[in-house]
Amino acid sequence: MPTWKSRGLRGSLFEEEINRTNEQYKEQNLCLIQKIPTPITPIAMDQETRHITLAYFDQKSTVDYIGVVQGYPVCFDAKESKTSTFSMQNIHPHQVDFMERFERQDGIAFFLIYFTGMDLYYYLPMRLFMPFWERMQEGGRKSFRFDELDQTYILPKKPGVLVPYLEMINKDISERD
Repeated sequence: MPTWKSRGLRGSLFEEEINRTNEQYKEQNLCLIQKIPTPITPIAMDQETRHITLAYFDQKSTVDYIGVVQGYPVCFDAKESKTSTFSMQNIHPHQVDFMERFERQDGIAFFLIYFTGMDLYYYLPMRLFMPFWERMQEGGRKSFRFDELDQTYILPKKPGVLVPYLEMINKDISERD
């Protein structure tokens, strides 16, 4: 398997697993979630292969995925961590702002985090993420440890479903009421 040098390809396997899960959920009429592409402007193309060889980002992206689950609007971002500590340097203020605004419109916003070293997926609702974000904004730690997280949001292993996050959305909704 090739080693990726580009930061832009980190998480691409995780995102592919989410994409495949979303297709399964769509086929079962459980939800409709789409990957949001990051808008780019091509600068150079290989004329022979017609592949973009150089481009720049048009604007800051918001979240990786957006859609609806059984009538509930949802948006989420996919992140990875090799260790049991999650660095928040890859979460940007404009993303947090978008997700907070999304929730104020009665949407459900969350992060799906794949802790690769532990081989587990975690569902982090915005309301549980915000104390870590606020701690960082106030000059505290710029990361959180896995043991600081609510362990009941670990995604269960399900045969045939790569990233089974729907149960956690249901849990999230029930804990809001």
